[in-house]
Amino acid sequence: MTTHTWGLLAILVLSIVALIALINSRLRLHPFVALTLVSLAAAVAAGEPAEKIAESLETGAGSILGDVGVTLAFGAMLGRLLSDSGATDRIARLIVHRAGRRSLPWYMAGAAFVIGIPMFFEVGLIVLLPLIFSVARRLRDDHDVKGSPYVALAAPAIAALCTLHGMVPPHPGPLIGVNGLHANLGLTIGVGLVCAIPTVILAGPVYGRWIAPRLDVRPDRALVAQFTGDRAADADAGTSADTTEAGRPRRSVPTGWAVAAVLVPVVLMLLNTVADLVPALPAGLRHALALTGSPVVAMFFGLLFALFVVALPSGVGGEAIRDSLGESLRSVAGILLIIAGGGAFNQVLEDSGIGKAVESAASGAHLNVLVLGWLLALLLSFSTGSATVGIVAATGVLAPMAATESSLATSLLVVAIGAGSVGLNYVNHAGFWLVKESFGMTLGQATKSHTVIQTLVSVCGLLMTLLLSLWA
Repeated sequence: MTTHTWGLLAILVLSIVALIALINSRLRLHPFVALTLVSLAAAVAAGEPAEKIAESLETGAGSILGDVGVTLAFGAMLGRLLSDSGATDRIARLIVHRAGRRSLPWYMAGAAFVIGIPMFFEVGLIVLLPLIFSVARRLRDDHDVKGSPYVALAAPAIAALCTLHGMVPPHPGPLIGVNGLHANLGLTIGVGLVCAIPTVILAGPVYGRWIAPRLDVRPDRALVAQFTGDRAADADAGTSADTTEAGRPRRSVPTGWAVAAVLVPVVLMLLNTVADLVPALPAGLRHALALTGSPVVAMFFGLLFALFVVALPSGVGGEAIRDSLGESLRSVAGILLIIAGGGAFNQVLEDSGIGKAVESAASGAHLNVLVLGWLLALLLSFSTGSATVGIVAATGVLAPMAATESSLATSLLVVAIGAGSVGLNYVNHAGFWLVKESFGMTLGQATKSHTVIQTLVSVCGLLMTLLLSLWA
């Protein structure tokens, strides 16, 4: 490699170190501010023309927000509608309603898997907490589930939610990877699901059964009462005591419609991919599927479906729906800014030639691109406390290398990067503290459960991508 290439690689390393330091130092800069500052400094250090630097920042931020930001906003609103209408609660409760005591952790994994498709990790866990606390009472005296029933049920939920969050579109992290690496969206969803199922099984019910007897976890009684209330009595009957804002009982959401509302966006995206694989389809149908299968339109249709088929018929009033949608957007504003900062950083890496330098170095060293992407995302996520930062930075670094890969290989790289981003989830991650405080865990208990579960998900996700890469 030339001296210039080594210089660009040094700038990249220093940029990543600076990014970590700015976020974790006493300054505690917001990741968006840190990403913007590092992007600007990297562009100047790499010798990008001064008149082009601002354009790189604006183009990178605007482009990724256009591709991912609107989709993320619709996804946040969809998740909130499903939660407020009782649809997610209905799905979860009916999945575990007829489960035997021994199989309850497996059904909990299934419930979390379905609910995790449109929801962020933290939101999905909060939705599942009433169910986990209620069902745990059924397991307290069960000799088949030794140790803490809360851990036995929380482990599958954590595993499923973080796996979907990191590895399967239409979650924002994988969507960032799809956009940055120009991967096939439908193929990535399919690959992600194939990798996710065995990962959830191993990191969820299997590990949960092993760790539960070793942890004496007892959530605060007041918190359990707050999350369950009278729901515990209603759980076996499959009913809900929730009321609308007018004080009237909320009408039960039919199970089929509740599941359909979750799956509408995913099915539309998958149909678009199938259409690309069937050349005999009429041109009109192909164009229609291309429109409805684009991420932003698919998520928008999913939102409309949930609004008119699930939320309004359940008795949630129009004013309450409007307020909920507004609150859902406020909750993802910070994530949108981080995504914008990551897009700016990626564009600087491309325009300054740093990305090409990484491609040259990796090619010369014969590094496995899946392992490299996973490791970059893992280290950045662990160091900065943000899985999104890990994904956007790793995507930007590896984008030039992915340009020459096959469609399957590119989709596998998206999943590998996403798997890396969820590993080593520790004290600088919000999800760690949510789990710790919700279940009344000590720091050590949270590490042995939450951190280990997410790291198992990360490693298993990488191994699955490496296995599937044999056919790429």
